[in-house]
Amino acid sequence: MKHRITYLILFLCVAPWAISQNDCSMYYPLIEGAEFQITNYDKKDKPTAVIDYKVLDVSSTGSEKVGTMQGTVKDKKGKDLSEMKFKVTCRDNKLSVDFNSLLSPEMVDQFKNMDYDITGTNLDWPNDISVGQTLPDANMTMKISISGMNMTMSMDILNRKVIGKETVTTPAGTFDCYVVTYDTEVDMGIRQKTSSKQWVAKGVGMVKQEDSKNGKIMDTSLLTKFSK
Repeated sequence: MKHRITYLILFLCVAPWAISQNDCSMYYPLIEGAEFQITNYDKKDKPTAVIDYKVLDVSSTGSEKVGTMQGTVKDKKGKDLSEMKFKVTCRDNKLSVDFNSLLSPEMVDQFKNMDYDITGTNLDWPNDISVGQTLPDANMTMKISISGMNMTMSMDILNRKVIGKETVTTPAGTFDCYVVTYDTEVDMGIRQKTSSKQWVAKGVGMVKQEDSKNGKIMDTSLLTKFSK
């Protein structure tokens, strides 16, 4: 279950890659066929999983652009763990990630024979990111009915702040980044809270992320490949 939560949070965070460097958004390429890879490392810097992303298609309607992305999760031995497709929308000078599209397929499969309903507030990335800015919160709630019993799973992404600018080097290259911090609270019967620090580059998206609990780094994610 820990990995399911980690992958879900990571999908939400890297999804901004799907948006183009144009009037709709300056920070993320929306180019059909673009590919990028995120590698996740544990606290001992050992790889634990790899997520490969690809922009499958891009469509435009007026000033709105919609990209369909595919993400494939593999374990450290290269075995496929899961695959998902989701859409992101660029309009009104911002990127909006639909929470309803971003549940891990493992979670969807787990509840496929049950009645469930998903509601939430999209994760938005404004075009005009600047140091000192506070970004909008986001949340997702999944209500599940099992033989007359009701369960609720929720995720809240809170306190998103742009705290500075730094240069970061990864296996994919060297990038000038904005630094964004935020908190994630996941409630699946037991409430778990983590804090994250994310480096985001213009024209690229997320380059690096550190996830911490009680002030200690639990894992790190790096951009390891990028092509467009």
